[in-house]
Amino acid sequence: MNKTIRKNGLTFGLISGLLSILTTSLIYSLNLNLFLSGWITFLKITIFTALAIIMILNTKKELQNNLGFKDTFTTYFIFALIALLVSTLFEIILFNFIDPSLKDTLKEMSIKYVVKLLEKFETPAAKINEAIKNIQDNDQFSIIELIKGYFTYLLLSTILGLILSGIFKSRNNPALK
Repeated sequence: MNKTIRKNGLTFGLISGLLSILTTSLIYSLNLNLFLSGWITFLKITIFTALAIIMILNTKKELQNNLGFKDTFTTYFIFALIALLVSTLFEIILFNFIDPSLKDTLKEMSIKYVVKLLEKFETPAAKINEAIKNIQDNDQFSIIELIKGYFTYLLLSTILGLILSGIFKSRNNPALK
């Protein structure tokens, strides 16, 4: 594996992971309601994707525009693997060791949010009770659930990586396609 590919994937992956830690820490310290915010999730995905594109373009430039599909995807995959790992490890530590009571607080906030949303759509009481029970029975911040989430996000990120690799691969050398 090319040193530039490995270095850029690792460097940008760490940057993305640290930005995720910073975002989570700010939400934790400023306003817990932001954990349930769709626009924060959208913002995190946008930053992740922007960093991936910057990394790919930077790697392509460093390799003098000789970055085929495989190398583009390899760079991206290292980036995603590291970024998601750093972020997940922090969340495991935060929710299970630093402040385990935060899980219960967020669970209660989620229940209130879901009930409000379902009532807005005039959902029958039985369905609302079922949704509440599902939230209560599921510990989405347990170590196991966060690890499952890591692999789910990695799979989804892999799909994004395949798309970005197809878009940004070098086209000037037929051997690289």
